[in-house]
Amino acid sequence: MSISGWACKPYDRSQLSSVGGAYHLGMATDISANSAPSDAASAAPSYGGLKAVYINCTLKKSPEVSHTQGLMDTSIRLMRGAGVHVDSLRLIDHDIALGVYPDMREHGWATDAWLDEVWPLIEAADILVIGGPIWLGDNSSVTRMLIERLYAMSGEFNEKGQYVYYGKVGGAIFTGNEDGVKHSAMSVLYSMQHVGFVIPPAADAGWLGAIGPGPSYLDEGSGGPENDFTNRNTTFMSWNLMHLASILKNAGGIPAYGNSRKDWNAGERFGFDANPEYR
Repeated sequence: MSISGWACKPYDRSQLSSVGGAYHLGMATDISANSAPSDAASAAPSYGGLKAVYINCTLKKSPEVSHTQGLMDTSIRLMRGAGVHVDSLRLIDHDIALGVYPDMREHGWATDAWLDEVWPLIEAADILVIGGPIWLGDNSSVTRMLIERLYAMSGEFNEKGQYVYYGKVGGAIFTGNEDGVKHSAMSVLYSMQHVGFVIPPAADAGWLGAIGPGPSYLDEGSGGPENDFTNRNTTFMSWNLMHLASILKNAGGIPAYGNSRKDWNAGERFGFDANPEYR
């Protein structure tokens, strides 16, 4: 069969290789295996002016082992090695109320540590990485709670009058068994960009064990920490987050023309004409 002059043939299942219990289609020629590192590979940049916060949405309170934290730590080491100031926390260790308002104590909750313990780290950060486990092919309940609390702050503004997350960069990390990394990343990264985060290329990473019951990421014999596919994606995600965060920070964030909610509320329409036919 040919399409637009390209010859096509069915793939050979022998070209499929297993990665963490899943399969991916290998290229006939592995370019990366036969090429030397580029000059850029030896010129690692320093990002000492950046701040990142990693929020682990595990269902396990500290100090219980979190397999998601194990993979997040790989990314954290890369960022700290590049000079980034990194804070890391488990959301479940904090008394965070459910809800979509900045302070749920004003809406019937006796306690809510969001504004005092978690929000200041996010507000000060250039990079937010959300990590979590996968249950039944989807994000954990704690991950969804974090997304809702991020949404609660989306009506706040930065110093330019833009939504408060403008100029910040977001990524996501997941671990689990069987399936769900792409589905979970799709949900989290969509939510982050919707409220104002900028998402770089390859902004998610994850590890999945073999289908069915079996070892988790940090368990002996899982193969997780040694998995080249996961390690490559985690590395690329980490550097892409740092690169883009640095670009935005050096540029003073995203230009405010055309996206300032304060200016829109004041009557500025940035070239929008509601009735172009009546001029």
